[in-house]
Amino acid sequence: MLFNSLIFTVFLPIVFILYWILPYKFRNYFLLFASYYFYFSYNPWFLFLLIGTSGLDYYLAKKISATNSPSLKKTFLILSLISNIGVLFIFKYFVFFYNSSIDLFNFNHKLLNQFIIPAGLSFYTFQSISYTIDVYRGKYKADDTLSDFLLYVSFFPHMVAGPIVRHNDLMPQLKIISYFRNINWADFTTLVTWGYFKKLVIADNLNLIVTPIFNNVNNYSGAELLIAGLLFVIQVYCDFSGYSDIATGVAKLFNINFSLNMRRPLFSKSLHEFWKRNHISITTWFRDYLYIGLGGNRVNYNRWLLNLFLVFIISGFWHGANFTFIIWGAIHGFFYVTEIILKSKFPERNVPVIIKRIYLLSVHTISLMAFRANNVTDLKNIYNHIFSKNIFQFSTESFFKIQDRFYFLIIFSVILILLFKEINEEYGLINNYKNTYNFLKPAAYIFFIILIFIIGNFSANTFIYFQF
Repeated sequence: MLFNSLIFTVFLPIVFILYWILPYKFRNYFLLFASYYFYFSYNPWFLFLLIGTSGLDYYLAKKISATNSPSLKKTFLILSLISNIGVLFIFKYFVFFYNSSIDLFNFNHKLLNQFIIPAGLSFYTFQSISYTIDVYRGKYKADDTLSDFLLYVSFFPHMVAGPIVRHNDLMPQLKIISYFRNINWADFTTLVTWGYFKKLVIADNLNLIVTPIFNNVNNYSGAELLIAGLLFVIQVYCDFSGYSDIATGVAKLFNINFSLNMRRPLFSKSLHEFWKRNHISITTWFRDYLYIGLGGNRVNYNRWLLNLFLVFIISGFWHGANFTFIIWGAIHGFFYVTEIILKSKFPERNVPVIIKRIYLLSVHTISLMAFRANNVTDLKNIYNHIFSKNIFQFSTESFFKIQDRFYFLIIFSVILILLFKEINEEYGLINNYKNTYNFLKPAAYIFFIILIFIIGNFSANTFIYFQF
């Protein structure tokens, strides 16, 4: 079930009303049932996979918590890791590795291009993995009930595309008695409205420009591909941050608070700053459970830099079973490590802020084109066009064949709205003037709602991160 589907507009009010009508002791059971129905509507068979993997992790965490034997603890942890990573491998990576080996040895027996990947597979398996690792590390004991743990993993607002919520953030909220009167209606309304605006008005309309270009990269010059790449940067940001906003807003209907997942990353001045602002939940996951597991910075200098680079390679592959995602991760890893080296060699060097912002946006755009490219061949052609002497060949007619001039005017206008709102949130241009802010804020959100219904794309396009 998609947040931008018609069935969700029926599902959410029913779940909300029944949840608050029920006595407190039945609410979590009902929310678990509703979350499973939410997932069931996507693909019924994959619900059994979700229940099976999370149920097994619950059992293994109990075993880890109950034993005093270090070797048994490690055995149960390894079983948890094998089961989760094994499921990820089978559904997400098996075909990739199989077909890659077939190509390597010039055999002619390829499987399908890809299995159907269960929605949110990477997100809910990572959430379960973090729980068993934390229990193994002694962060807390596995003393939750089975139903509470299953709800922690499958709570429908965050289950499919995050944010990845830690046990110590979400579980205490599931166990306390909450009251209808405590619902933060203002946060719910603003988060959901702005999330839908970013998804339906900006991301899905940009998709109608970006997709035709990336499906026919040979028909466009380097400049045109760069513009398409920049538009995709905006698209993927609005798509994913829009999902995070909607998920966070919907959770507030049940008095559940998620931590901030996106903090205006495109305003960053370096990749280090970018990854502190972008997709915060997955970034901190890789830091706490992969980077630290590799030794973190508790190793020699060269190994530390290698650890950082490996984290980016693995996180790139986490996004999808395609060499293009590995290249995307490698580009980020290379520049991330390069920033460290340059900073250590030139600690007193002051670079103008505008140069830093241009650098970040350039690296992010070039790398994200690898993220978006359909395959390595297309990516090679993209980079050949961009890094050629003919890069500045540009024709507006090639864009107007995709959509008319008025459509581009609309896109330009809504991007300006996004930019102004992000600048205001970053620097508090209006927020500092309370009377003006209190008047303009409701007017702005009413305007956003109107635009959603006038120019929003209601084709129920899936969110980009659903495939991960």
